[in-house]
Amino acid sequence: MGGYGDLKAWQKAMDFAESVYSVTKEFPREELYGLTSQLRRAGVSVPSNIAEGWGRKSRNEYRHHLGIARGSLLEAETQVLLAGRLGYVPSVEIAPLLDQTAEVARLLNGLIKALDPDPGPCPAFFL
Repeated sequence: MGGYGDLKAWQKAMDFAESVYSVTKEFPREELYGLTSQLRRAGVSVPSNIAEGWGRKSRNEYRHHLGIARGSLLEAETQVLLAGRLGYVPSVEIAPLLDQTAEVARLLNGLIKALDPDPGPCPAFFL
């Protein structure tokens, strides 16, 4: 594929988005325009922003879009946790989803660090 498709972060983010679609198929029908839609949008936003940032003209714009991807990832993670609390996702399926978010977060943080030689303080949970 070349370009952003070669990035491990994008590949793993695509895997996560696919997992989100798979798990949300089982959500209650009344959540179609609520949590199902919101979680899917957040999940798709992660690889989409990695790709969009890749296509931008500057390192700053790329880094900005990687930050948006990271924010969307944490949004999706929160929604997965909520879905678990509501009983929409079996507990055995939550851990693998959270493992995926952790892996994508590590990869995104690595890309962000690589683009900014002095990113300043970073909260410990992002490391």
